[in-house]
Amino acid sequence: MVKFESSLIIEIPFYDLDPMNVVWHGNYIKYLEEARCEMFKNLKYTYCDMRDDGVAYPIAKMDLKFIKSCHFGQKIKVTTLLEDIEPCIIIKYLITDADTGESILKAKSMQIGVNALSGESIYQAPERLKKICEECRV
Repeated sequence: MVKFESSLIIEIPFYDLDPMNVVWHGNYIKYLEEARCEMFKNLKYTYCDMRDDGVAYPIAKMDLKFIKSCHFGQKIKVTTLLEDIEPCIIIKYLITDADTGESILKAKSMQIGVNALSGESIYQAPERLKKICEECRV
């Protein structure tokens, strides 16, 4: 089991609001994606590194629990926790208000490894990712 945590602060832009003046629900997935990319960057294994290793990790499943709405100009903290890399990548997320710490959204994603050339599923992480995760263990 891997445990690697990262976080990102995002300020809610005006164009993410819906007619009710709250963040449209679909935009939360965008915030999770931004935080996931930041987590891999902090891990020093980016999506470009995955591609170079001949593997892609498309999202296979995502669960979201909406707790509270976000508003224009609000600063949110998106925390990611990489839980596992085999047989698939499992990440847990928590979005909180950056100032108050109040919970806004909880989520979990599962990404399946796919051979970038053949499209076949793979169930082992690339050796480079395994090594990086092993070095991150405390």
